[in-house]
Amino acid sequence: VQLVESGGGLVQAGGSLRLSCATSGLTLDDHAIGWFRQAPGKEREGIACVSSPQGNIHCPNRMRGRFTITADNAKNVVYLQMNNLLTEDTSVYYCAAVKLSGAWMVVGDNPHEYDYWGQGTQVTVSS
Repeated sequence: VQLVESGGGLVQAGGSLRLSCATSGLTLDDHAIGWFRQAPGKEREGIACVSSPQGNIHCPNRMRGRFTITADNAKNVVYLQMNNLLTEDTSVYYCAAVKLSGAWMVVGDNPHEYDYWGQGTQVTVSS
């Protein structure tokens, strides 16, 4: 399994970025993908997650007002569209994958639930 993030960079406050998470070695039909971020000195924070409609996962997607997660199952790519970026959004952004067994509900914003991680992509928002 491999996850590769891309799309990070430097953007001014109020701007937008779209991050991509290209996956291989898994299928989005039975895996959930989550986006997380971690700033220096802070804990890894869950942003959003996505799965198939049958997935036994709870995705709070707490930033849905500015951030939108979508999946292209045909391409095995998951996107995170980030709008109206704030300086406090500056962080390393990671995508992660977990296989959904159906036996128990996965807490989608808990990083400890995930088995596979990408290397991260830096997002820097300037004022």
